[in-house]
Amino acid sequence: MQRRLSEIAGVVGARVIGDERLEVAGVASIASAKGSDLVFVEDEKHLASALESKAAAVVAGIFAENVESLKPLLIAANPRLAFARAAKLLHKHGRPAAGIHPAAVVHASADLGEGVAVDARAIVHEDAVVGGRTWIGAGCVIGKAATIGDDCAIHPNVTIYPGTRVGNRVIVHAGAVLGSDGFGYVRDPATGRHKKFPQIGELVIEDDVEIGANTTIDRGALETTRIGRGTKIDNLVHIGHNCRIGENVIIAAQAGFSGSIVIENNVVIGGQVGMGEHAYIGEGVMLGGQAGVLPKKILRGKGVAFWGTPAKPLREYLKSLAALAKLARKD
Repeated sequence: MQRRLSEIAGVVGARVIGDERLEVAGVASIASAKGSDLVFVEDEKHLASALESKAAAVVAGIFAENVESLKPLLIAANPRLAFARAAKLLHKHGRPAAGIHPAAVVHASADLGEGVAVDARAIVHEDAVVGGRTWIGAGCVIGKAATIGDDCAIHPNVTIYPGTRVGNRVIVHAGAVLGSDGFGYVRDPATGRHKKFPQIGELVIEDDVEIGANTTIDRGALETTRIGRGTKIDNLVHIGHNCRIGENVIIAAQAGFSGSIVIENNVVIGGQVGMGEHAYIGEGVMLGGQAGVLPKKILRGKGVAFWGTPAKPLREYLKSLAALAKLARKD
């Protein structure tokens, strides 16, 4: 879909230098750009490459506003954010037309909002609620009394267990499982066997959350597992029962959380991070890839990066590595 630069600038909060009537049709990297594409740069180091590319126009920071260029420039305070917004405008993915596919199964008591699309082989159980303009992909299972808000995208083969509550504008990618039983057992000393502890809590996914493919999030045991507004979860993440994840948290692939963990707002968690039960991660903390957080451990410090196992502030971690390397050289 072609858009004029003036229109794009108005949407993304940028200022055009050059021909604002020029139309672009898509976004691309500098290396792969075609003559109808928009590219972006975040620093002066890559500006020359962008200007020499085949791209029609360049999104750049304030550093480029006085640069002589044959290409139009969109000057933005945050060029990466402006570029992301432009990409959303230029590359809109259409959802299936509203309606229930003949091969879908929707219980008579289910409440489907206006404009809902339900694809083939999807099952919507009794008393489930699906909000307006939400898409339920092929092969999904929406459990009894589960609720899904407006404008959600539930991709194929997602399972949403009974009673799970999903907010508005939530995206759930293929194969995710929401609201399954937590891993809770009690050992019976008389028999030596493990008896299942009741998993009768619920799972709440707040507005504007995105959940990656094949991610699993357990319902609470006796309380609520909660994923805060605006949190983004990558593929293959597991979140155990009773966890409370704050708002605008970023969780990269293959991270695993035991039960009853608290993660405050604006935390960034790298890939393959592991956390023991009842750990607490304070607001704004950053955890590097493969960091290990011990059970009941408390990590605080807005903007502080932790790394290693057991996780410690990055500077301490690097000192430990240096000390180990020094010992190895002595041997």
